[in-house]
Amino acid sequence: MRFALTPEQESSRRTLRELLARACTPAQVRAAFSGSERGKSALWDQLAEFGLLGLLADPELGGSGLGPIELAALLEECGRAAVPDPVLETSAVTVPLLSAWQSDPRIAAWLERLTTGRGLVLSALDATPYVNGAHLADALLVQVGDEAHLALRSEVELLPQESVDGARRLFRVSFSPREDSRVARGPAVSRAFAEAFDRGALAAAAELLGLGVRMIEMAIEHAKTRRQFGQPIGTFQAVKHHLVDAHIGIAFARPLVYRAAHSLAHADPERRWHVSAAKAAASEAAWRAARKALQVHGAIGYSFEHDLHLWMKRVWALAAEWGDAAWHRTRVANAILGESV
Repeated sequence: MRFALTPEQESSRRTLRELLARACTPAQVRAAFSGSERGKSALWDQLAEFGLLGLLADPELGGSGLGPIELAALLEECGRAAVPDPVLETSAVTVPLLSAWQSDPRIAAWLERLTTGRGLVLSALDATPYVNGAHLADALLVQVGDEAHLALRSEVELLPQESVDGARRLFRVSFSPREDSRVARGPAVSRAFAEAFDRGALAAAAELLGLGVRMIEMAIEHAKTRRQFGQPIGTFQAVKHHLVDAHIGIAFARPLVYRAAHSLAHADPERRWHVSAAKAAASEAAWRAARKALQVHGAIGYSFEHDLHLWMKRVWALAAEWGDAAWHRTRVANAILGESV
């Protein structure tokens, strides 16, 4: 079995990295964090044109028809750039949900608008209390038990919530379901939303990998230029150990993330446990990378003037969302040892 990405997948990844280097600079991430950008960033249309938003959707509805492995690779790049827009929530969660019910003309119309960047639809799952970027959405797909409802933004009430990451605007969605807003009901709906949660957890794990990589790069750059006792601090053994520890954590988490993506792509019966292993490992690895990068930088790394704090706070946010490491480890333990664990 070949575990590496294909040349085509690597090419797409490089192309997105180049795009993000131009269109998602640290200054733009900072603007989103401080709230000076009130709507979707200028990057959104470029990501739609690139095909990232509709990567998992059928080509006839503006999508690319690709799979979780390709999406994980591209979301890792989004994490590396700390993309402030709700890409994870659309490409990994909402698009597959809408695709499941695209026989409904209302759903098909919104799906096409979403994949082409002409409209934004986000999902409110029972398993996730808050929706990132809900104030930007034109419509929301809302889970109400075993029912799926489609509501316009004007038909829901959004209750703002505090977030450690200023670029992620979190809202609790309050909605009164109606007969004409329901698009599906029954056990299949509950399963679809459960699978959407797993896709969200995997997508968060992929972004956490990219965030960890970029923080290590920042620490290496700082260690090359910061001098003490007449030499760069990168020559000190303790600093090298910090950076190696952070790198090893990311290197060990990455195979779990792509194993989980492979499991989702092939409907592996144990895919949810693979997702949990990936999210737990990626959360802890990115958290470790943040801690080590801060230790290398010293206090300047946490100051508002330095870019590192923007990446660290994104890690803290994503590590807690879609199930934190402890929650996912417990889910794996329950699967192995039984529900009594």
